[in-house]
Amino acid sequence: MLEKIIGKSSCVQDMRALIEQIAPTEATVLVLGESGTGKELVAKAIHTCSDRSENAFVPVNCGAIPKDLLESELFGHKKGSFTGAIADRKGRFEIANRGTIFLDEIGDMSTDLQVKLLRVLQDGQIDPVGTTKSIPVDVRVVAATHRNLPDLIQQGQFREDLYYRLNVIPIETPALRERKEDIEALIRHFATIHASSLSGPIKLTPQSIEVLKEYDWPGNIRELSNLVDRFSALHPGAEVDLRDVMPSMVPPPLRSVVQDDELGTLAVDDSYSLDSPPSVNGLENDTEVSPRSGSKLGPANEVEEAIMLAQGWNSFPEEGIELKKTIQDIEKKYIEKALSNSSGNVSKTARLLKIQRTTLIEKINRYGIKSYD
Repeated sequence: MLEKIIGKSSCVQDMRALIEQIAPTEATVLVLGESGTGKELVAKAIHTCSDRSENAFVPVNCGAIPKDLLESELFGHKKGSFTGAIADRKGRFEIANRGTIFLDEIGDMSTDLQVKLLRVLQDGQIDPVGTTKSIPVDVRVVAATHRNLPDLIQQGQFREDLYYRLNVIPIETPALRERKEDIEALIRHFATIHASSLSGPIKLTPQSIEVLKEYDWPGNIRELSNLVDRFSALHPGAEVDLRDVMPSMVPPPLRSVVQDDELGTLAVDDSYSLDSPPSVNGLENDTEVSPRSGSKLGPANEVEEAIMLAQGWNSFPEEGIELKKTIQDIEKKYIEKALSNSSGNVSKTARLLKIQRTTLIEKINRYGIKSYD
């Protein structure tokens, strides 16, 4: 099960090592972390690596079960103990006997039920609803929450004694934004899981992966899994380029990055006079232009001429220009010059050009610019 915790980042390696160390013990574990960070996967790994692995692993989402039903769900009930109790029923603790129970979202449990849970942890006995006869259980408890329990204690919403009973071994699952070096491996993992049996797993272009690494992933690993599932359904077996994906299928914060396919504002030198032709920052001007007549004396290329036009020059080639290609040529020249000035350092170049690093990498690859680190 430990191999299912994907990633080579230091925080993931530390977490796997801690799980391996504490799993053989009987210590109660409290798993802390944001929603979608894989807290249940950690709980399953603890169970699988323990001496209880041959017995049941029983998960319970304390936030998903109505308050008035959770006690019966956890501890069971006797026939006739309440309306609808038409037969005796075992609770999750009794089902998990000699195994592990995973109490997810423990921070959502009501305070009166927290008292009963505390007794189970202290005495190892449960009291089914409708009876006074206690039943002994041998269960290891792993609890989890995305909420700040010390804050809930201050607000009177969580019992301090229960917190210390649960928090014997705390394990924190890192947010995905804290382990971005694992994103590529996670994409491959989820692509295999969500692959169609006919088409095989999808792949993402290197540029698309770099874009995804810049995203903060508020939904964490669950959000990444859902995104790969979405792309697998839309583009089965294909190499996916985010630029080719419908904008509505891309996380909103990334849409502007993905669609940033054109050149932004040019930083040009407007410090020319009527007696001298305009110069372009970082580009050599091999031509002379007559500013008084506005006539063209032979610019070195269409790129420089287009920049002159943008600066308010009156000349325009009679044969016209290919606007999009000309703008792209200008962009390429600026990137090449900025890379040269930065000794090939992409991060420094991105700062000079005032664009995101991932956007710059995508443009470098698109234009086939080779000299960068």
